[in-house]
Amino acid sequence: MMLHFAWPWMLLLLPLPWLTARFMPRATAQSGALFLPFAASVSSVWSPTLARHGRVRSLLFALVWILLIAAATRPQWLDAPLPVPTTGRRLLLAVDVSGSMATQDMADNYSRLAVVKKVAGDFIKHRQGDQVGLILFGTRPYLQAPLTTDLDTVGQFLNEAMVGVAGPQTAIGDAIGLAIKRLDSDRSKSASGKPGQMVLILLTDGGNNAGMMDPIAAAKMAASSGLRIYTIGVGAAVQQGFFGTSGNTDLDEDTLKSIARITGGEYFRATDAAALQEVYKRIDKLEPSAAREQWYRPHREWFQWPLALALLFSIPAVFMRGKK
Repeated sequence: MMLHFAWPWMLLLLPLPWLTARFMPRATAQSGALFLPFAASVSSVWSPTLARHGRVRSLLFALVWILLIAAATRPQWLDAPLPVPTTGRRLLLAVDVSGSMATQDMADNYSRLAVVKKVAGDFIKHRQGDQVGLILFGTRPYLQAPLTTDLDTVGQFLNEAMVGVAGPQTAIGDAIGLAIKRLDSDRSKSASGKPGQMVLILLTDGGNNAGMMDPIAAAKMAASSGLRIYTIGVGAAVQQGFFGTSGNTDLDEDTLKSIARITGGEYFRATDAAALQEVYKRIDKLEPSAAREQWYRPHREWFQWPLALALLFSIPAVFMRGKK
C-alpha cells in the first residue's frame, strides 16, 4: 500500500503566480492588460507589495493555490494488488479411469492412475488464468468438473478419482463426444456465438472397446467444431523377452495418433512418471496460458481532501478582501 500521484506533472503549475507577478505588466486603469484578481492575490506572497494586501490574506491565497495544485495531481491511495479473474484458454482433461489404470508398471511400482494424478495435478496448478475442466471416462464418460478458473477444485476432483468409477472398459469416442458437447454448450452461452479456443488433453492406457461413438468419427466432429486434441498413451513400453511380450500391449497408438492428427494436435507416449511430466511440459509450451500475471490494484481517490481544504481557506481570504 502506498500514496501515488496520477498526474504529478501538474506540480509544474505551482510557480505560475510568481511568474505572473514577475513577467506580466501591472494592470492600471489606462492599460489594456489582462487583470486576474486571484492570481494577483496569490502572487503577492512573492511581490514586494505584500503589505498592500495584508500578510494573512496573501498567505491564505497562497495556501489555497498550493492545495488546488495538490488536488490537480490526483493523489491516490493504492491498495495491495489483486489477481483478476480471467478467461484465457478453455482446457479439458479427459482421464481414463478404467480397470487397467490400476496396473503398477510405472516407476517405483506406482499405478498408472497414481502417476497421472500427481503429474496432471501439477499441470493444472500452473494453468493460472485459464478455464480448466475434467472428464473421467471408462465404459462411460462423466463430466467431473465443468470449465472453471477454480483450479484447486479441479485438482481436488482429479485427486479423488478412483479406478473403475466410470466402468471397467474404455470409451474414447464417447469421451471426445462429451468434450464436443461442452464446447457447443459454451458456444451457445457466448455473446458472440463464436467457437472459442478449446483444447482437449485425452489420456488413456488402452484402446476403444466401449461406447457408442467411433473415435475417428468423433475426432472428425471435433475438428469441425474447433476442438484440438492432444492424446497421451501411458503404460510401460512394450518389450520382447524370453517369456514373451511385456508392457502395455493394449494401447492403440495408431488410433490416438490419428485423433491428434485429424484435430491438429499431437500424440505423446509416456512410459513412466518422468516421461509423463515432460509430456505436460511440452503441452504447456504448445498451449501457453493465455492470461497469466494479470493484476488489478484497487485505489481510492484523495483529491477531494485538498480540494475541500482549498474551499475552506478561500472563505476567510474572500472576507478579508477589503483589508490592507
